[in-house]
Amino acid sequence: MNENLMVLLEHQLGQAAAQDLVNLMHIPDLFSCGESGKVTRAELAQALNMLLFSGVLERVPSGRQYTQEIVTRGEKVMLDHGALRTVRWLDSGQLPPGEVAITRILRPLGYYLNGVYPLEKLKMTGRSYAHLDDPENISQFFVSELHPERFSIPFQQAVSRVIGQSRDPLTPAAVAQLHELERDGHLPLAQALELMPVLLACFARQHGVPFEVDYELLLSESAEMAWIATEGNVFNHATDRVADVIAVSEEQKKLGRPIKAQVEISASGRVRQTAFKADLLERQLIHTDGQVIVRQLPGSFYELISRDMIPESNPARLDLGFDTSNAQGIFKMTANSSVK
Repeated sequence: MNENLMVLLEHQLGQAAAQDLVNLMHIPDLFSCGESGKVTRAELAQALNMLLFSGVLERVPSGRQYTQEIVTRGEKVMLDHGALRTVRWLDSGQLPPGEVAITRILRPLGYYLNGVYPLEKLKMTGRSYAHLDDPENISQFFVSELHPERFSIPFQQAVSRVIGQSRDPLTPAAVAQLHELERDGHLPLAQALELMPVLLACFARQHGVPFEVDYELLLSESAEMAWIATEGNVFNHATDRVADVIAVSEEQKKLGRPIKAQVEISASGRVRQTAFKADLLERQLIHTDGQVIVRQLPGSFYELISRDMIPESNPARLDLGFDTSNAQGIFKMTANSSVK
């Protein structure tokens, strides 16, 4: 096991939980060895992805149940990508607007823009980022931006009220460390250990508890923005790459699991996706009288994907693309009706 990767995981999770995560997840061959005390950008990226995936399992009971069954069968999760949502709105407090809040982290970690996907029905834009050092095996990021200017004026005003006082978790020290990482491709282990919790903090909600009236106004025009209001920049979903997603989907249906009725198939036929419906979680909102109330609202969810090789590619390579229709279908998994 790569020593640097293990230290990064243990520093955040503790030894036992870190070992459980390693036992659960496929670790690319790239990490079969490493230079002790010198953490590469790929090692940092892999550790970050694994820790973010661990966070999804904490928040998504259906995903946790599915992965427990995988472990029981002696199999492993192949993390294909994690997805998160941002808002491209200048009135966002200290936080940079839109995907910039995330890409300023991804680029130093070795990620490059791999595709742009207009999500017109949702009034959003999605972009995928793959890793330079091992794009087929290190998990991608799918980062979407919502465009409030395409919605009503009351909607825009509610967006400003919700995210207008956002904080920026990226510290000056972390900015300097990311600069060194982008320049050199590696960091000393001590600096990497300092940087990791700051990176994890960037994948969270950066604004305060929203008012219920604002949540309902946002929900009336965009289920995606309403989701952002309570969840922020956490992983909207994490995706397990499986050999035959259609077969897995049918198996989960037979078990009575809350999975999509139909598998989403890309125009090329090479990318096939399905997902479990988002679990309802307890989330706080502020009532008009100023009291904090608790509602059952959609949280994150667990996705499954199968990818085929691109037949005309030379050398042969996996289709790492996404499909606009697929993505918009998958996004509906967080549109569950809330429970008041």
